[in-house]
Amino acid sequence: MQHYKTLIEALEGLKNDGYTEDFNLKESCIVCHGKNLQLFHDDFEIDNTFRFDNDTDPADQSIVYAISSDKYHVKGILVNSYGIYSDDTTNEMLEKLK
Repeated sequence: MQHYKTLIEALEGLKNDGYTEDFNLKESCIVCHGKNLQLFHDDFEIDNTFRFDNDTDPADQSIVYAISSDKYHVKGILVNSYGIYSDDTTNEMLEKLK
């Protein structure tokens, strides 16, 4: 399992591993604007997660998801904050992202 010290290091490493798409979290799905896709909770797998904490600034707390979809033949990255700064999502998406 790969370990990264910083968010930037994780993004670069995952991109080198083929996770080239940029996913964004919506209430009930993740979207890939580069391929004009919407992936719902049963359309993708989370291959790995990386959590980054910054004790001095809670706004810098984030989690990186390495995501793949066999259905759409796509691999990408979703970056989200956690805790009080996390995005609102449906129960299905919350379960998938745990």
